[in-house]
Amino acid sequence: MTTETKSPADAVAPADITVPPARPMSRRTDESPGASIGAGSTGPGRLTAVRGRTTIAAAVVEKIAGMAAREVPGVTAPAAGFNRVGALRHRLTGDREGVSRGVRVEVGERQTAIDLNVVVEYGLSIPEVTTAVRENVILALERMTGLEVVEVNIVVEDVRLPEEEIIEPEPDVRVL
Repeated sequence: MTTETKSPADAVAPADITVPPARPMSRRTDESPGASIGAGSTGPGRLTAVRGRTTIAAAVVEKIAGMAAREVPGVTAPAAGFNRVGALRHRLTGDREGVSRGVRVEVGERQTAIDLNVVVEYGLSIPEVTTAVRENVILALERMTGLEVVEVNIVVEDVRLPEEEIIEPEPDVRVL
């Protein structure tokens, strides 16, 4: 006895039943959101998806840009004259805006523009440091957010001398 097996695409539905067209098992393709998640992804990505849209707040972009700028050797926290006040405010109120201090952003649906104020250590080439900051900020933002960075404007507001003390906020300590 021989049986013939038909695939679902070859099956014929009775005349009174309507069969919806077949859909692929997975919606993910190389172009779908999430297909390139992780550190290997570079460049602007898609923020719209089949079932919704992702919006990235300006505060998130500010923090990423601030951290990326500070990763570059020779860049210290901006607004050096206010470090003592900022450190005290951080200890008293738990204020966490230190990372985004000196960072202003404009965020659209697919693009962002960044304005940075930085302090560079004395003796370093300011054009080389600012080029490195610009490249690191663009790379970090495009990789982490998928937004296209259209410009990174940098103002070097001061040069830190070797004898100047840097006061960074201390981590939160909780007493139970």
